[in-house]
Amino acid sequence: MTPFYDARGNIYAVVTPDEVRGRGIDLPDQARDAAQIREHWASAAIEAFCSWAPGSQPSGSKDHRCDGLLVGPFQSSPPFDLLIVNTDGTLAERSGNGLTIFSQALSEQGLMPEEQACLLRVHHDKRDAVSPVETTVDAAEVDGVQGFWLDLGKPSFGPQAVGAREAERVTLNEREVSHVQPLSALDPAWNRSQFVRIGNPHCVTLLTNADALPSNEQMRESPLAQGLMRIAYAAPTGAGHPCPAGVNLQWAILESEGRVVARVFERGEGPTASSGTSASAVACAAWRVGWVTAGEVKVVMPGGTAPVLLEESEGKLSRVRLFGTARLMG
Repeated sequence: MTPFYDARGNIYAVVTPDEVRGRGIDLPDQARDAAQIREHWASAAIEAFCSWAPGSQPSGSKDHRCDGLLVGPFQSSPPFDLLIVNTDGTLAERSGNGLTIFSQALSEQGLMPEEQACLLRVHHDKRDAVSPVETTVDAAEVDGVQGFWLDLGKPSFGPQAVGAREAERVTLNEREVSHVQPLSALDPAWNRSQFVRIGNPHCVTLLTNADALPSNEQMRESPLAQGLMRIAYAAPTGAGHPCPAGVNLQWAILESEGRVVARVFERGEGPTASSGTSASAVACAAWRVGWVTAGEVKVVMPGGTAPVLLEESEGKLSRVRLFGTARLMG
């Protein structure tokens, strides 16, 4: 039986490359090679491991769906290569909840080092695909909960960081942000956004009114769902506007000091209960416009609250770390 794991409401299946091949799917031996020909195997793998009949979904599933498939490890010792497959068959460069789940699976298999950091390398077919996106993972305990700190590195900001086109420069709290016309066309309140790259691309729309936060239910309904897909998804599924490669969408509002409420619409997935890299991007965007200071920021999503640690050096963010925990679903 395929193991499913839950991290803040995100559900991923975790399988080894041999298990994929055992279903008659021709997966290359190297993760890098597999990423470059994902059109030949990814959709078949999603169908084989991430589909379940109505009424037979893993217990605890809220949305009766899987958020993706983690294929790996491709080695028996660190560093570990893996592939993050979205349910539409595309590959993600990084997923905070996915990497947390993969770390938990490695730990249960006895492969996660206990006394030192572990390097995870995600291979993909996006921009700079020759280089995997690397994340260092440390086992840790926070508030009595066992989990993992993910070192997501240094973020970059602005349209150029995510390859966005035709984004008008505007300001919020006297800080430069972007007006993304396709978003404001869907809701006039969505007129101030901050682009953030943290291994993968994000567009965080910053709100001053909680009523402008979309619910996951609203984001699944037409015509809003179609409008968001055109923005978030690359062609041919979407329009790839303003980002030709697609972009993860978030909406955020400052609830109280160091606490930000967010919603997420993921590229390749749609509305989701939570997302680790989205939470990290939201915290970075909140810092960028002066909503929060460096240190711990709590990002509240429908699937749970993500602690994000922002480290600052000489007035710039130098490192972002995300804490997560995952459980095997029964």
